[in-house]
Amino acid sequence: MSRTAAPVINVKSKREIAKIRQACRIAAATLAELVKIVKPGVSTAMIDEAAQDFLSRYPGARAAFYGYRGFPGHVCVSINAEVVHGVPRKNRIVREGDLVSLDWGVSYDGFFGDCAATAAAGRISESAERLVALTRQCLDRAINVVKPGAAVGDIGHAIQSHAQSNGANVIRDYVGHGIGRSLHEEPAIPNWGEPGKGARLIAGMTIAVEPMVTLGSGAVQTDGDGWTAKTKDNALTAHFEHTLLVTDEAAEILTLNGHLND
Repeated sequence: MSRTAAPVINVKSKREIAKIRQACRIAAATLAELVKIVKPGVSTAMIDEAAQDFLSRYPGARAAFYGYRGFPGHVCVSINAEVVHGVPRKNRIVREGDLVSLDWGVSYDGFFGDCAATAAAGRISESAERLVALTRQCLDRAINVVKPGAAVGDIGHAIQSHAQSNGANVIRDYVGHGIGRSLHEEPAIPNWGEPGKGARLIAGMTIAVEPMVTLGSGAVQTDGDGWTAKTKDNALTAHFEHTLLVTDEAAEILTLNGHLND
């Protein structure tokens, strides 16, 4: 009987961590600028153009998503029921009350940083406010369980249990991941799970944790553009993400830099 090989999980050296840290600083700084320009009347193409402009301030940095598996934009811009991978378009206009999720990655000196945030366009509904706050809380709770010896299932359980206990659901079609020399590395980090199950965290690992939470069922479908993922029931979604370093005792947030604390 054949045995499936265990996934290879890369523990980073001090030199590699320093490079990932710099990529994450650039990613967080530029995402903070993108969040500020989300307002009614802006097209998603304008947000994409701004991402290019902000990134040009950092020589050698490039947008990690541009051309990745053929993705045509520099930043994923997803609105309301769009979960992730929204393709920027000139005719896609942000409206008053929209929730706009920005998923953004940077490559710098051979290493990657990845982060995401959901921004409000003008005044949003109470339910939208609640969803955004809940998704932030899910990320905070996930970060709090990250430490050496913890399991991937502990992260997912922290996210899933908090979302569901507050009347929401997690998106199961997309997951967090390891990150470093590649944008996506092992282990996969689902937003659901059982405590103690899955790969164990080790000091020196770098991981991207990204809860995607919805007020609906959580079922998704892909739009006709082949990229944009939307909830089947048209329910609102929110998305927050940080790249984390597993330290000897806990998690260090490498993409902090203010973008969740504007």
